[in-house]
Amino acid sequence: MRRYLLIVLFLLATSAAAQTIVRLPGTPATFECYLAPHSSNQTLKHSSNLSVVVCPGGSYSWLDYQVEGVEVAQWLQAHGISAFVLRYRVQGWWAWATHYRLLFRGRQYPDPLRDAEAALDWVATHADSLGLDPKGTGIMGFSAGGHLSMLSTYTRQPAFVAPIYPVVTMRQDCCHTRSRRALLGEYGRCKQTMRDSLSLELHVRPDCPPVFLVNCVDDPIVDYRNSVLLDSALTANHVPHRYIQYQTGGHGFGMSDTKGTDECRPWRDEFLKWLKSIL
Repeated sequence: MRRYLLIVLFLLATSAAAQTIVRLPGTPATFECYLAPHSSNQTLKHSSNLSVVVCPGGSYSWLDYQVEGVEVAQWLQAHGISAFVLRYRVQGWWAWATHYRLLFRGRQYPDPLRDAEAALDWVATHADSLGLDPKGTGIMGFSAGGHLSMLSTYTRQPAFVAPIYPVVTMRQDCCHTRSRRALLGEYGRCKQTMRDSLSLELHVRPDCPPVFLVNCVDDPIVDYRNSVLLDSALTANHVPHRYIQYQTGGHGFGMSDTKGTDECRPWRDEFLKWLKSIL
């Protein structure tokens, strides 16, 4: 095991272009590593010491691994920020199409959270070996991945959190019901205690890390009021955050140059500006 780990660390440290798949301890989850090269020509000063765990969306049912994962990591890497794309556990297509989890547990909460915790822990543990700041790892998520990124603050303290058009509530009428069913399971989705425990707007703490939040009013998938609820909770608890609400852009645009609209795509530049402001 130690020899395998040394090989992984050597590959990561010697080749920023080569991506390595790491199997996280204690979980079947993996992540793909995109280490940023150390260079004097960085978008952010000392940004090569920063890292981000990226959580793609997919309603806790599947993962939009390319647009909300790989492309995000490549963009961060190009700006001198190391990225780790997390392939966390989701219910899968068969569970989405059927109700077999009435009889078998399948994948559901807390599986995705355990995977996010393992990813954050792994990066923190190996940060020195990889030339990263052990306290400079943030987490970014899209849609259901945005919910997961904020959920990680229940048990961990990342340097910052960036939920992009996130699922937030499991109890309000603006809830994204497909994500709720996938995360809570066939029985848990009907339990008020479970709904409340995983509704982010009810669990924002004053010591929550800085948050960068983005969504669009015309989002046809996740009701824009999800982000409004989170913004209100962050404000009420005096958590430093930046909330950008675009009128157009829809859902699922991620890092795409064709999805979304000209109005929403600048979120990427706004994120870099915000990150620079909190460093």
